[in-house]
Amino acid sequence: MTRQKWILFTVALAIIGSGALTLNRLKANQRLGRPGVKTSPSADSKRLDIYLPEHVLNYDSVLIPTDPGILIGLPHDTSFVQRRYTTVDGDNDQLIMSIVLMGTDRTSIHKPQFCLKGMGWDIDDTESAEDTLRMTRPYPYDLPVMKLLTRRQVPVEGKFLTQRGVYVYWFVADNDLTGDHWVRMRNSATHLLRTGELQRWAYVTCFCRVSAGK
Repeated sequence: MTRQKWILFTVALAIIGSGALTLNRLKANQRLGRPGVKTSPSADSKRLDIYLPEHVLNYDSVLIPTDPGILIGLPHDTSFVQRRYTTVDGDNDQLIMSIVLMGTDRTSIHKPQFCLKGMGWDIDDTESAEDTLRMTRPYPYDLPVMKLLTRRQVPVEGKFLTQRGVYVYWFVADNDLTGDHWVRMRNSATHLLRTGELQRWAYVTCFCRVSAGK
């Protein structure tokens, strides 16, 4: 190995070592930020109970029990809640809302598209896009969201029909909002480097399925 290559090799090792030491120091000293969603203590001290309203507009809801298999697959301090909302005016329209709240392990939240494809849904990339929802409470603001249009084939009376769905999601932490997975990761990294605080992100979803054949 030439002298120049030895110098480059030594510099590379120094950079890698310095980066590893910095990351270890940040991890040792980091503190967990406050959630951006409403929570309360739970019987399991490592998890939190997350609030989703029981009644919204003309929708009533039921709490969907958490599948133990979901919790097994999540880090020990990740919190999860899911509700099914149904209209009370006879239309029987349904929405499924869920929230995943990370703890100290950032792997709790990953790119949402993976989950949909794992459940058999195909995403229409040409129709899916970032959007904003105008909110009025607790004060007026625009909520950035990602809207995905999905479809899958389901068997109905001996034949396959197309079932469609609208999947809307966003991420929220204390004083931070985004509908973009990569923006969340960037904001989390810069916030950690700047303050030593790991943002406690929540992944909020709303999913509406359309009956097959409609």
